[in-house]
Amino acid sequence: MFAAMNEVIRAGEEMRKLRAEMIQALVRAGWTQEKIARLTGMSQPAVSKQVAKYRKGDPPPPTTLSLDQHDTPWLEGRLWGLAEEISETLRDTAHCTRCVNALARGRKRFTPQTVDELRRLVEEDLRLHRARLPAGYRAAYDTISRGLDLPAKAAATPTASASARRALAHRIQRDRLRDGS
Repeated sequence: MFAAMNEVIRAGEEMRKLRAEMIQALVRAGWTQEKIARLTGMSQPAVSKQVAKYRKGDPPPPTTLSLDQHDTPWLEGRLWGLAEEISETLRDTAHCTRCVNALARGRKRFTPQTVDELRRLVEEDLRLHRARLPAGYRAAYDTISRGLDLPAKAAATPTASASARRALAHRIQRDRLRDGS
């Protein structure tokens, strides 16, 4: 029983840390506190408190956030976002639903095996439900899959942690799929 409690406590601490890192990354990217509050489901005063807590001098100039990044955590986040959209579109009858729910609840971690499993499940859903899913889902999957198959080119070191980048890519991927872009 205590082991399960410790796991829940550890997961809560990780989520708080991840949320703080995400808020920092979004502020550095030039997002407004109101937009961050909507994205994170937090109140605007709570976001303001987080921003004030972590602000160090003037933030760097805003950068554009693009899905076209090729580091592994970013691509894993995109895959996760795509899988969640497929699951919701198919009303939780998708093959990837159980894996997505386990990732979202922290019961599964992003390991190479988990990512391969999620890729297989998403691919199966895209194949079986081609008529019910928008074509943009297949295009997004093809891009993500190619990125995961090819080793990442040496690029600038990301400023945020892998979990923060993964969560940010997840959110942006979902928003872009909903917007149809």
